[in-house]
Amino acid sequence: MMMRDDDLLLLAQMWRESGRSVALATVVETWGSAPRPSGSHLVIDSEGHFEGSVSGGCVEAEIITEAMDVLEDGRARLLEFGVADETAWRSGLSCGGKIRVFVERID
Repeated sequence: MMMRDDDLLLLAQMWRESGRSVALATVVETWGSAPRPSGSHLVIDSEGHFEGSVSGGCVEAEIITEAMDVLEDGRARLLEFGVADETAWRSGLSCGGKIRVFVERID
């Protein structure tokens, strides 16, 4: 069972209070057949632990990698994922939609 977004934000707060570095990924825009709605969250700590979902699993690995970079350099990122002929199965959305995900460090 997936955690509710409110619970994910509480988890992010608990991780921060325990001394972990935490990034928050949020779906900010969708087009077409997107696996998760706008406002969906994924929380990631500096050890690679994560909870939540922003894409039903199809691009989470790339978002976690980007989140690790955000934790290191502190610069937020706006990522876009969708179907492109050569990348649809590598790190795209095979469902045919597009999503934009904002990844930021929680301080």
